[in-house]
Amino acid sequence: MGTYVITGGASGIGAAIRSQLLSEGHKVLVVDLQQADIVADLATAAGRTEAVAAIADATSGELAGLVACAGIGSHIPNRELITAVNFFGAVEVVEGLRQLLADNRASVLLVSSNSAPMPTNPEFVKTLLSGDEAAACAIATTMEPQPVYSGSKQALTKWMRHNTQAYATQGIRMNAIGPGYTKTPLSAAVEDNPQYGEAIKQFIASIPIGRPGLPQDMADAASFLLGDKAGFICGAMLFVDGGHDAMLRPEQF
Repeated sequence: MGTYVITGGASGIGAAIRSQLLSEGHKVLVVDLQQADIVADLATAAGRTEAVAAIADATSGELAGLVACAGIGSHIPNRELITAVNFFGAVEVVEGLRQLLADNRASVLLVSSNSAPMPTNPEFVKTLLSGDEAAACAIATTMEPQPVYSGSKQALTKWMRHNTQAYATQGIRMNAIGPGYTKTPLSAAVEDNPQYGEAIKQFIASIPIGRPGLPQDMADAASFLLGDKAGFICGAMLFVDGGHDAMLRPEQF
């Protein structure tokens, strides 16, 4: 049994992962804007720094794993906020805790999206990976929200792949899950959005397995990738999407 930290663990997929880990006997600390063990705003550099310091203090140097789940959906018109939270809010927390993760030979799980492979602005992704938050946010303001969302998740997944080897040499296993459409408060807001609602309903109807995902589906996958049974899995992106990625991109694997 160990201590796990989940960003964005107060609701949705993060809350389901928290419940799953607690049911397995682990201790879980949630980082979120409210209703959390550690209240922090991951949209800002200061908030990320404060979160990292609070996590190090609260765990007393013992950390079995980190789940970077905090994220903003494409239904939010603030494209700079999507950029800041989805990419920098994940990457900077992971990097800030890197030594603590290495000391514990801990595992990291990034919550990406099955939207990550979708077409987006390549310059946006490149700028995210360069670490220039101001420039990335400036580019985001020229884009539609959905490509900003998918681009932020694409960059996050690429960041994971780029850094897998370096982290692994320190004993840190890093993987990602790519949830498909999942019934959460965030997805309900998108489904009710007058601009995206009808398209979302059609998208749900096209899921090969015949139903939308549930938060528990993501929690089960997260538990596996974080645990010892996935000890030889490192740098992987696991699509948990009812077959959507295979249906939409059959030539990619």
